[in-house]
Amino acid sequence: MRRLSNIRIFAAIIVVASGVLCSAETTLASINISAPVGASTITSARGLPKKYTETVVPASGGKVTFDMVLIPSGEFLMGSSDKEAGRKDNEGPQHKVRLEPFYLCTTETTFVLFQAYYEETVQKDRDEARKKVTDVDAIAGPTPIYGDPTMGMGGGTRPAIGATWFNATMFCKWLSKKTGKKYRLPTEAEWEYAARAGTETVYFFGNDPKQLARYAWFEDNSEQATHEVATKKPNPWGLYDMLGNVLEWVLDFYNPTAYSATANKSPALNPKGPKQGKVHVARGGSWESPAEELRCPARAFEEDFWRFMDPQDPKSKWWLAQMGFIGFRVARSVEPVKSESRK
Repeated sequence: MRRLSNIRIFAAIIVVASGVLCSAETTLASINISAPVGASTITSARGLPKKYTETVVPASGGKVTFDMVLIPSGEFLMGSSDKEAGRKDNEGPQHKVRLEPFYLCTTETTFVLFQAYYEETVQKDRDEARKKVTDVDAIAGPTPIYGDPTMGMGGGTRPAIGATWFNATMFCKWLSKKTGKKYRLPTEAEWEYAARAGTETVYFFGNDPKQLARYAWFEDNSEQATHEVATKKPNPWGLYDMLGNVLEWVLDFYNPTAYSATANKSPALNPKGPKQGKVHVARGGSWESPAEELRCPARAFEEDFWRFMDPQDPKSKWWLAQMGFIGFRVARSVEPVKSESRK
């Protein structure tokens, strides 16, 4: 990932929101699971709805809805080949991965939904809150933010921006408690599998970056800002903005050689990346990224400059001040169906 040096600096700390999503009918491809290793292989998850709409009722009233689409189980080649233009060393070696079915939100988390989380959970005392929150498994809310939470880009159904990985995971815990379903961030393997949508090309629509403007907001057409979700064409599985608009946090810790470990397994089953690390992976490129950073296998990760605008010491667990290029979308595991006991 090239250094994001042309970030527009807005006078505000950040944060944001997720939510409202546009629905789109999705057809899940069916491909022979015995296909050659070089081809993505996909199977359907029988008995599961291909899509459902989640409704969240904020404490302040009203409702926010978003759509979740079923990503079928399957197998694919993760990473990029040595010959792919724009390839970085951390995208290899290319390796075989098999995944179980899961659900993924059709859009990035929007400001309107994230704002509901913030208003319900915000901790009033910033200093005390920073001292207390040390356990990632505790359900807690973010500390108060300074300035305009949209960083001048607008709220509503634009992506939530500026939340740390920790903040994004706390949002998932809040959403799980709110809905009774277990929401989380997708793993890096799940994200790439969903982005590719059964394809093996550089982008899910082919290899020609000239077609990107139909599917993504990026350096060439964004006018240096985020845009409302689902305003570009979706990928074949009905997922919007998988490329561009904002980078998306995934579950995995970042390690430049992480793929070497999973490449030793054939295939790697539901990999979750390194067990420990200092920073996490983000995927998909953003509104300020060039075309090569929007390739399906391209990897980004939290860099030191993402926190340099934060005046606090220690740095905030919750906010990446003025970093308007980072957001996230939610996933959900498919719970095993309990078979009825025979009478």
